[in-house]
Amino acid sequence: METRTSGKGKRYPFLALVIVLSVLAGALLGWTLTDVLDDEDGQPGPNEPYLPTIDPSKFTTTINNNFYPLIPGTKTIFEANTDNGLEHTEVTVLTETTVVMGVTCVVVRDTVSVGGVVIEDTFDWYAQDEEGNVWYMGEDTKEYQDGEVVSTEGSWEAGIDGAMPGIVMLADPEVGLSYRQEYYKGEAEDMAQVVSLNVSATVPYGEFSNLLMTVEWTPLEPGLLEHKYYAEGIGVVLEWTVKGGSERVELVQMTH
Repeated sequence: METRTSGKGKRYPFLALVIVLSVLAGALLGWTLTDVLDDEDGQPGPNEPYLPTIDPSKFTTTINNNFYPLIPGTKTIFEANTDNGLEHTEVTVLTETTVVMGVTCVVVRDTVSVGGVVIEDTFDWYAQDEEGNVWYMGEDTKEYQDGEVVSTEGSWEAGIDGAMPGIVMLADPEVGLSYRQEYYKGEAEDMAQVVSLNVSATVPYGEFSNLLMTVEWTPLEPGLLEHKYYAEGIGVVLEWTVKGGSERVELVQMTH
């Protein structure tokens, strides 16, 4: 359910320096974005079989992970400037649930609009395992143009057509741990690695410290690299494309 917008990076020179240093540190530590996943966290590399074991009895719809809480009724708003105008994204945790691979999942609606016109409407499905990891089980997404659905590309459901769920947030994130966030071969192959646990950032919603920062990418778009910043008790507060663009998506409002 990512949204990417054009940036205002010049306002945050210190944060930009942190990003540059983190990327350089990754290079020194041996990151390889084509094969960063390893056996230490139980996640295979991109060219290895990926068949996570899903036991529905070990999942819950109570998603209270510190860095990715999904409490029904919560609504977060993100905005960013784009070449087409102000991009406005509303993410709402619904009271509805759906069942995927036998797992009852929380439904989150993600609506993107530009200039007040909806361009994308997505329903994402999440569940938390007994260890506290938050799993992404699939999405139903529609892209709009002139009020008409023009594409459903990007939609996938775990357990169907070879698609498998991934982890969007670890129960105990540690620097260096990497993980698949979703897997639908050729369509959805997002991956992430924990870069830092003490980054600071300023967005319209406020100033934050001790943020969890990840580097995220997909082998389907090798020229794209993104950093995400997560605050405890809130979730994502900033998304910044640092390779293949300079887009920034910033948290501007949160209500319960």
